[in-house]
Amino acid sequence: MQNIEVNENNLEVEIQITDSKEVRLLRFNPSGKKRFYDDSKIPQWGKNEDYFKLVEIQLAGMNHCAHHGATYKATGLGAALRYVSHSDSRNQFGRKIEITQEYNQIFVKSHLQFFDGIAAVRSWTEIENKGSEEIVLEYISSFCLTGLESGDLTKRGENTTVYLPHNTWFGEAQWKSYSLNDLGYDPVNHMSVKKVGLSETGTWATCDYLPMGIYTNHDSDTTFAWQIETSGSWNWEISDKMFHMYVQLSGPSLEHNGFSKILKTGDSFESVPCGFVCVEGNFEKSLQEITKYRRAIRRQNKDNEFPAAIFNDYMNCLMGDPSTEKEIPLIDAAAEAGCKYYCIDCGWYDDGPWWDGVGEWLPAKKRFPNGIKEVLDYIRSKNMIPGLWLELEVMGIKCPMADKVSKDWFFQRNGKVLIDENRYQLDYRNPEVRAHATEVVRRLVEDYGVGYIKMDYNLDLGVGTDLYADSAADGMLGHKRAYLVWLDEILAKYPDLVFENCSSGGMRMEYSMLSRCSIQSVTDQENYLKMAAIACNCASAVTPEQAAIWSYPLRNGDEEETAFNMVNALLFRIHQSGHLGELSKERISLVQEGIKVFNQICNDTKNGLPVWPLGFADWRKNILCTGISCGNKIYLAVWCTDFDQEVCIPLSKYGKFKQCKVIYPEKLKTIYSFNPEPGFLRVYLKGKTARLFELN
Repeated sequence: MQNIEVNENNLEVEIQITDSKEVRLLRFNPSGKKRFYDDSKIPQWGKNEDYFKLVEIQLAGMNHCAHHGATYKATGLGAALRYVSHSDSRNQFGRKIEITQEYNQIFVKSHLQFFDGIAAVRSWTEIENKGSEEIVLEYISSFCLTGLESGDLTKRGENTTVYLPHNTWFGEAQWKSYSLNDLGYDPVNHMSVKKVGLSETGTWATCDYLPMGIYTNHDSDTTFAWQIETSGSWNWEISDKMFHMYVQLSGPSLEHNGFSKILKTGDSFESVPCGFVCVEGNFEKSLQEITKYRRAIRRQNKDNEFPAAIFNDYMNCLMGDPSTEKEIPLIDAAAEAGCKYYCIDCGWYDDGPWWDGVGEWLPAKKRFPNGIKEVLDYIRSKNMIPGLWLELEVMGIKCPMADKVSKDWFFQRNGKVLIDENRYQLDYRNPEVRAHATEVVRRLVEDYGVGYIKMDYNLDLGVGTDLYADSAADGMLGHKRAYLVWLDEILAKYPDLVFENCSSGGMRMEYSMLSRCSIQSVTDQENYLKMAAIACNCASAVTPEQAAIWSYPLRNGDEEETAFNMVNALLFRIHQSGHLGELSKERISLVQEGIKVFNQICNDTKNGLPVWPLGFADWRKNILCTGISCGNKIYLAVWCTDFDQEVCIPLSKYGKFKQCKVIYPEKLKTIYSFNPEPGFLRVYLKGKTARLFELN
């Protein structure tokens, strides 16, 4: 018997290698916590830790070892694997453990990357076929942990909360909490075929849910949280194995996404990576740790080190109809307001309706009679960095290039090129596609002087492409990985180029993309009142300094509407828009004041951690509240979305604060009081108003 133990970063992890060479992940706990379960009340035959597997893998034609239903517990290869070797080293992130197992010349390596000072692991699995016969992979876990429960195992699943991150167009990052019973799970036997879990199939990885989950064990005051890092299909599941609750995370699978991958002799495959955290405390503590983890895995870049306000001409402004005549006054107003980036959004490449003609990315002559460079140079003359909108993964069916290039530029199934909303999906596994995309970026950067690219993506092609692939899901995963390699190459060539990740807002809001792109367009929501709930929750999905939230004062609005719009964005990245030049002096001064406040606090918030004193936002709530904790101070946004209301906000758990003040807007009246000793902030807000406070 041999044990590999980790006791650092407020984590205790125990991996056991048995005398029979089985590898078990026995513990993944906060430091100082005992193993969560007491098996004294279960029968002797149930006291079996064989199910505490480090990895689960299913191959075609191999036995599946239990009543499994639609789960991937007790997989055939997972049960057959035996220990070969392991390494335990340190790198620039922290401790790294790699464990190799084998069965019949199939080698599986589990990668566990820990991070100094963060209660998190980044985990992925590699499989290599060194046997004489090909194998067909149907499922491979990226992370697998058994033993989530506490107390009496016959009552497993009780006194727990599962948080599910609902996500949709115009309604991103809307978390809901449930008991396992609410979700249909009950401990009806020593094991169940019922699972609780989420799955996404398609090229929009987050159109139904974020690839995340949170599980709180109230008996032990422990919370687990996770994210799966892929812009394609993914799965996670919670169920039970021999009295014990488990969680498994993976990319695409056969059962849920039609995935299969043939591995011939010498072939290997790597699962998608995922992040997993474990903390003592509630969901808020776990998301703070996830925030630290996201910063650790993210590409180092100046934009996140020195966050600045972005003006984009789209939302509640030009709405995809730019021209030189329209842009010049907006550029003047954006510069006067204090924006650093100015992005010309969609429509700059076509004189008329442009949706199905995209693909060449050449400036429209009628829109820009003297060329688009005239406008981009004007932006630079105002000391702003010019940007352009692109959608480089698609080509419209009416694009002049579409009939000239090979059909293997595009996603296909069953020999047919796929069309979605009159567009083709480009396949980045094709070197000609990558060369085309590289040339477009080169032209924008080197010829036009662009320093900012809003990279959008507005298609969902379902399971993927079966061209040159073992399954459609395999083809899509190959494309997604090729796109990331291309993106890495572009950022290596142009390290100061700022990439904004957008997919109809947040339909691809995940960390394979966000570990590269410095900004995420969180939403396309056009109603500033509804924006509040998205803004309130957005730091659960993305670090505050990457989360671009729209502020778009309306032409016919008033001062409170303008202030509400600004509060939506002040703790994150300001995505400023709206016809600023048409606002009254009072309202434009509120925009200028807001950007000034943002510039003053962003050096704190870029390193701060999110807090939700009143819990997650909900569309049905009238009062919403979130903040960024920055050591000895907190910046706190409070919204009242409908009717007048007074609210008491408890803040003592975040520290002792001596004073509280409104830092935005200064000139509009705010009724509030702060009592330092119990740590309560009492605020009275009129309907459809919002305020930003600082406590220190």
